[in-house]
Amino acid sequence: MADTSQQYNTIIEQCRTLFINKMKDYGSAWRILRLPSLTDQIFIKAQRIRGLQQNKEQRIAEDAGSEFIGIINYSVMALVQLEKGVVEQPDLSVEDATQLYDEKVAITKQLMLDKNHDYGEAWRDMRVSSLTDLILQKLLRVKQIEDNKGKTIVSEGIDANYQDMINYAVFALIHLNSELEEKK
Repeated sequence: MADTSQQYNTIIEQCRTLFINKMKDYGSAWRILRLPSLTDQIFIKAQRIRGLQQNKEQRIAEDAGSEFIGIINYSVMALVQLEKGVVEQPDLSVEDATQLYDEKVAITKQLMLDKNHDYGEAWRDMRVSSLTDLILQKLLRVKQIEDNKGKTIVSEGIDANYQDMINYAVFALIHLNSELEEKK
């Protein structure tokens, strides 16, 4: 599992770097997004990945990897929004947003480590397409919870679903990176 932890860190560092660079370009404009808007952004990215997996022709040069990175970063943003609430104007510095990013990722990584312990890293035997489908399933669950005004009867909350999406996207990127390494 030490290998998984290191691979996880490598993926997150790539995502974090992009997040910071976009913060430098755009500031924290994302802070005005309501949760359903973030959920829809993640949904668009997951649908595009599924389309790439099913279609023979690709018309936009970006690959599935960049979309999985987007899923991770938008999910982290959603976790921040859950904690801090939506604002009318950008309100976070790059440093403050990065600190929140790191906090959300640390909690999510610990969840992954705990689940990996209990599940024996079953994700390593999964296909990237299955991880994509699980992300889409989580998105549909989040949309339903949002439609129910955040209330659940017996199910985990929205935050757990965003955390699972982050972890599934990290797993998918680990698989994609391994496939690239094998082709070298």
